[in-house]
Amino acid sequence: MNKISPLQAGDTAPAFSLQNQNDETVTLSELLKEQQVLVYFYPKASTPGCTVQAENLRDQQAELAKFNTRVVGISPDPIKRLKNFETKKELNFDLLADEDHAIAEAFGVWGYKKFMGKEYDGIHRLTFLVGQDGKIKHLFDKFKTKDHHQVVLDYLEAE
Repeated sequence: MNKISPLQAGDTAPAFSLQNQNDETVTLSELLKEQQVLVYFYPKASTPGCTVQAENLRDQQAELAKFNTRVVGISPDPIKRLKNFETKKELNFDLLADEDHAIAEAFGVWGYKKFMGKEYDGIHRLTFLVGQDGKIKHLFDKFKTKDHHQVVLDYLEAE
């Protein structure tokens, strides 16, 4: 079981190229050409906490756009599951499939978890704000799923 060691502000964000819910390739370098990117990792599409988190980010897209910020969610889910989640919840941002969790590992968010008495390796719910220079501007690691969007917006407003 691996202990997590997430990247921190000032670290260079790992380059990635992943398939989104529409089976289109999304690369961090392309996203960063236009704006900073909020990369949020979540354990599993369509679960209660992940749904609340995604719906709130969906509802705050206009606010996030004011701060030149684009959202992408990354989970180990297959593309089909991501598409179902996007359709069911009418999400307005890319969900990226990291089925082999290589990107989660590169960001340092894959590791030991304990849930309902079970121990396993999985994704830790962490969010990174990546500046257009490719460096991590901020690691969001203290939030609840229901207030994640507000913690992000408060940071962006204070920046």
